[in-house]
Amino acid sequence: MSPESLPNPMGRYLLGEEIASGGMASVRLASMRGGAGFARIVAVKQPHAHLLTDRRFVAMFTDEARLCSRIRHPNVVPILDVVDTPSSLFLVMEYVHGVSLAELLTAARAQGERPPPQIVATILCQVLHGLHGAHEATDEAGAPLSIIHRDVSPQNVLVGVDGVARVVDFGVAKALGRVQTTRDGQVKGKIAYMSPEQLCGDELDRCADVFSASVVFWESLTGLRLFRGDNPATVLKRVLEEPILPPSQANPELAAS
Repeated sequence: MSPESLPNPMGRYLLGEEIASGGMASVRLASMRGGAGFARIVAVKQPHAHLLTDRRFVAMFTDEARLCSRIRHPNVVPILDVVDTPSSLFLVMEYVHGVSLAELLTAARAQGERPPPQIVATILCQVLHGLHGAHEATDEAGAPLSIIHRDVSPQNVLVGVDGVARVVDFGVAKALGRVQTTRDGQVKGKIAYMSPEQLCGDELDRCADVFSASVVFWESLTGLRLFRGDNPATVLKRVLEEPILPPSQANPELAAS
């Protein structure tokens, strides 16, 4: 990659190609440089420029770094550094050489296939281990942080070429003592993967993340969306009211496994 220097007072990071982009931030490869010729490829999450003047967003962004720094688990993508200058703000994360679970499922659908159930089960077990690591995270004094991811979805699960699944993106996570809290009536996350209590605005605990992981598991086993609809209102209604069928009814091959 042809690097360009990031505005970093330490001069440690050289920015490379963009590998992902969303509505609020982009993720790019970067080289982290140290003394004695040390170098390491990392991922840099950088807000879009127009958001840097939004104090609420900046506080939420730095909150994400503070939370993730307390989660130490091999199935969670760790934050390595935060750079905050008058002209730039970015999170430095461990680079996972692989793809998202969403990309794997899309590729399987394009070929008219489904991932083998054993592989799906392994991925989701690792996701649950990572979420448990987040749920059990504590502050410096050992007090529980009560972190809830609130946006568990195939897009936020990275599967590395090493076969390890890692949970990423705690940008909308809820935790005790977090500076930013959700505004009344504001839904955070992806509706099709949310628990009913999250959609209803009820008090949440770790069970909300387990529900979302179960929806991801169902989708991964069947190749279909569990809660489908032409618009968000229809999806929301189905999450709240539609009975959940066993995945074997959508994928008969599961009955024999």
